Amino acid sequence: MSDNIPFEIQAEIMKKLPAKSLVQFRTVSKAWKSLIDSSQFIVEYSGRHTQEQHLLVRYCHNFEQKYVSIVDDHTFPEQKVSPTIPPPVNMLNYASIVGSSHGLCLYCNYREGLCGPYSGTDMAFLWNLSIRKVVAVVVPNVGCGMYETVLGFGVCRETIEPKIVKVTHTKRFSDMESISCIPWQVEIFTLSTGAWRTPYSTNLPFSKSIEFNYFKVTVDGFMYWLVIERNTMDGVLSSCNLIISFDMTSEEFREVNLPDSLAHQSDINLSMSTRNESLVVLEVGGDANKLVYHAWMMEDGVSNLFTKLFTLDFHTPDGFECLVRGFRKTGEPIVEMLQNLNDSNAPLAVYEPYSKSCNNLGINGMSFSFSVYPYMETLLLLDQPNIITFDKGKRYSQSEEVRT
Repeated sequence: MSDNIPFEIQAEIMKKLPAKSLVQFRTVSKAWKSLIDSSQFIVEYSGRHTQEQHLLVRYCHNFEQKYVSIVDDHTFPEQKVSPTIPPPVNMLNYASIVGSSHGLCLYCNYREGLCGPYSGTDMAFLWNLSIRKVVAVVVPNVGCGMYETVLGFGVCRETIEPKIVKVTHTKRFSDMESISCIPWQVEIFTLSTGAWRTPYSTNLPFSKSIEFNYFKVTVDGFMYWLVIERNTMDGVLSSCNLIISFDMTSEEFREVNLPDSLAHQSDINLSMSTRNESLVVLEVGGDANKLVYHAWMMEDGVSNLFTKLFTLDFHTPDGFECLVRGFRKTGEPIVEMLQNLNDSNAPLAVYEPYSKSCNNLGINGMSFSFSVYPYMETLLLLDQPNIITFDKGKRYSQSEEVRT
């Protein structure tokens, strides 16, 4: 940029540029490096929503994990790249993506403890796809035996602070009945402190009869878990589906009631996703000859208020069945196409509801292995040393110990 342009205007221009370009611009001058590396610039840049949306596709091919990043704009799906996976993430034996928010993905590798209710230790990794930066977080007191631990991840919309939420609870309903106290243990990890602590709010809306489902998403500063509440009355077991939300700012948990048709649906027929920064609950229906999805969206972030968006009949003209794996920015569902449920491989496609046709994205993988995560470029983690490990309020870089 010209020296005649005031530095303040240069800074505003740079906030609109891709993250990868900004990383390169740090070598242009000391002034630019100081600006881009500053915490204020990182927060302001990462809090903007002007960057293009990308879709991270994760799948298996020949029993090997693969990744593809696609720019979700008018060129879709032409701009596809295979991101370089950081060595710590690539070496995990049982890696799973806990969640994604503000361009960061949280990976977790569960290692069961040897004894005791909270004796396990886990390792989690925060990965910024855009700038190829990764940090490690030691997760203590992971449940084993009759307990299990679930993690959630998101970024506070007020402070742009990455947070990991850890909930340890009883695993099975039969174990819940044998425990007199409510067996919840909740801890929050914040990147700024590098340590775990109790949440600001002490409200735990859960009863001890709640079981966490596999599905969880983060939308606009809130985490959501799909859960099952089981109860016995007069010896009869009943269950009800609901959602537990967590406010990343106030750190309060709340219960979100679902419409009756979803609350009393079999939990294996429900899943969650995001569509244009809104929470969507997907209900699977149909019969042996036709698979149908009913999409329900939570209205304007208002808990307990759901509107049925549409019903998707996925019996395509060519005989394929489709499994929803996510949504494009345009709202079109991204689907895994199956000729039948016994197929070992499947292509990924975008479903066009009006023509009931599927546009193949040219990505083929093992059946039931696809996951799709929307993200935008961010500079979060830029001010962190690469492959740093946070443990008990301290950070370690290789053999060197650095106090946070």
